[in-house]
Amino acid sequence: MVYHNLKALIKGIRACKTVADERALIKQESAAIRASFREEDSYARHNNVAKLLYIHMLGSEAHFGQMECLKLVASPRFGDKRLGYLGIMLLLDESQEVLTLVTNSLKNDMNHANMYVVGLALCTFADIASEEMSRDLANEIEKLLGSSNTYIRKKAALCALRVVKKVPDLADHFVTKAKNLLADRNHGVLLTAITLVIEMVQTDTACLEEFRNAVPLLVRHLKSLVTTGYSPEHDVSGLTDPFLQVKILRLLRLLGKGDVQASETMNDILAQVATNTDSTKNVGNSILYETVMTVLEIEADSGLRVMAINILGKFLGNRDNNIRYVALNTLNKVVSIDTNAVQRHRNIILDCLRDGDISIRRRALELSYALINENNVRVLIRELLAFLEVADDEFKLGMTTQICLAAERFAPNKRWHIDSVLRVLKLAGNFVREEILSSFIRLVAHTPELQGYTASKLYNALRADISQESLTLAATWIIGEYSEILLEQGLVDEDQPKPVSDAELVDLLISVLDSPYANYLTRQFVLTAITKISSRPTTSATQQERIQTLLASYTTSPELEIQQRAVEFASLFTLGDLRSGVLERMPPPELKATVMGVVSENKPVGSVQPSKDGDLLGDDLSSTGPAAAVNGAAAVAQSNKDLLAEIFGSSGASSSTPTAQAPRTTAQDILSLFDSTPTSPVATQPTSIPSTSAAAAAPARPAVTSPPQPAQPRLVSYPAYDKNGLRISLTPQPRQPGVVDIQLCLSLSSCRSGRSLIQLFSRVPLRLLICG
Repeated sequence: MVYHNLKALIKGIRACKTVADERALIKQESAAIRASFREEDSYARHNNVAKLLYIHMLGSEAHFGQMECLKLVASPRFGDKRLGYLGIMLLLDESQEVLTLVTNSLKNDMNHANMYVVGLALCTFADIASEEMSRDLANEIEKLLGSSNTYIRKKAALCALRVVKKVPDLADHFVTKAKNLLADRNHGVLLTAITLVIEMVQTDTACLEEFRNAVPLLVRHLKSLVTTGYSPEHDVSGLTDPFLQVKILRLLRLLGKGDVQASETMNDILAQVATNTDSTKNVGNSILYETVMTVLEIEADSGLRVMAINILGKFLGNRDNNIRYVALNTLNKVVSIDTNAVQRHRNIILDCLRDGDISIRRRALELSYALINENNVRVLIRELLAFLEVADDEFKLGMTTQICLAAERFAPNKRWHIDSVLRVLKLAGNFVREEILSSFIRLVAHTPELQGYTASKLYNALRADISQESLTLAATWIIGEYSEILLEQGLVDEDQPKPVSDAELVDLLISVLDSPYANYLTRQFVLTAITKISSRPTTSATQQERIQTLLASYTTSPELEIQQRAVEFASLFTLGDLRSGVLERMPPPELKATVMGVVSENKPVGSVQPSKDGDLLGDDLSSTGPAAAVNGAAAVAQSNKDLLAEIFGSSGASSSTPTAQAPRTTAQDILSLFDSTPTSPVATQPTSIPSTSAAAAAPARPAVTSPPQPAQPRLVSYPAYDKNGLRISLTPQPRQPGVVDIQLCLSLSSCRSGRSLIQLFSRVPLRLLICG
């Protein structure tokens, strides 16, 4: 069945009961349309293209109707042209070659006497124009920009916008006409003209200087929109043409950025817009938001900036979550510009942490980090800790890091700093980064007057909860290191210290060792801690025997690291007094800034400019002035050079004294295995791959100040394979029982897969010798 018009086709498709029936009908109708196209029936063409466009809208193929659309455009009848241009916009895009055939039709119709035909051509051009078509018709568009008809001027401005986007070089063609359009009294023309100018200004800096002279004109337009009375033609919720107001504000923002004179010209009108616009309706809020963004971008005075930030603070009290999100997002961008103005809204920002919308909570959290300073650190950290207690897991990692960094930077005293980190460890110990844990241990090590207090607090916290990994690690390390202080001072209580015995300490650590929360790392910490406790004079003989028995039980552990530690620690008990020296308290590590300046969402901690307290390695460079910074940079560069020399086995560092000996290379280390140490470097070095095994040679050092080393024991090699240019030998290491080096001598000339073998073996812990 063939449908005679579009209405019948729509009715037939809607009558289909299944998708299969609908597809069959569309397939049948498409075949009929193809057959009709072949007959070149000009009267049926209009109906067929209309039906085909409907089929295209349903998602079926309709590309075979492209040429018929071109034929309709060539028709003198307006109805045919309208349908033909619609088909071109739907079925063609700028990448298709057929589009070249449309250019002449567009040019002819742009010069048509009927303004609606001109409008059709302009709409089509603005939708599908390619770079080539833009160059061909740019002159026509420029001519139409000066038309006396507002309908045509409006559409021509949008076509000029398309030309500027496709061919930015042609922007200067439209500068004069665009300036004339900015003086137009028709709101539609003015709206499209400002849109065109915004694109031109963003594309070409030369245009930016040209249009700066138009600032007074734009200010007059905006003033008339703000002060005019009720205009039924342009009224939207009681505001006169808010769309035009927003466009003018955006253009003023671009023209006033970096220009003091232009900014001064628009200051008064911006204050007037901010004061007179109704903020109870969404339309008014959109204008206020654009006003705020303009004030913050241009060279406005401080009073105007404060007013803009106050508007954002008012947005935070709005019931609409979208407006609150926009306000928080904008405040995040401007907090570094005027921190004190944002600080006034701190309470309402903190209230947003309890909002039900997760995106609001996230933005409020980022803003809270940026507001922290020396004056409010206690209040804000308290609020953040309260939020940490109920926060989702996805927030906790970033929160623990930011809170600890803020405490490290702004802490009023060390006890408050320690208490804050302890609270973080209790609330979210499973979400603490290793750098934060290391920083906390450094802090305790450098605060001897609070070591007993910290050990006591961690002891009580660990007894209450052993499920938080970082809390367990910190408590285990500090209790093991400062157990004698804890035993002497007892547990810190509000009234009086409570004594604690060495048996209780050992019981607590063993309970951690046996708990289901203990992991590979926790067990290593606990074994080290109880070994250190056993060496303290405050530990009884009974507990020392108990610890020795426990270590002996782990000497057969299936975990290699645990077994190795247990064997080594157990062997210390046979060394007598030497054990106390080996296990004495560690010296305080070097203090340095935590190696994390920026965490989640790339937001810096604190409300001042990013800190220069340390470089990427956490070394303090600012405290000793520029000279120290230069020396530090030179030291880092020299260290990197030495590291590269060590990795590649080459003498990279220059000798500081004439008598310094060159460090041994990896090739010389390998040759020494065969007792063939060379006295001078050879001219041609074999390709060497550095050792990556645990038994690799120690980093080379100059021999100027080193004492004479004892003679190395002779190493015996055992051949394992010697065929096809590949020789493999095994060399046991007498000083490291259980370690065997594997040497490969590979003749690359006789083995086509030599390079593949090098790449394969260089990824495993072997020592290789590649012979050319």
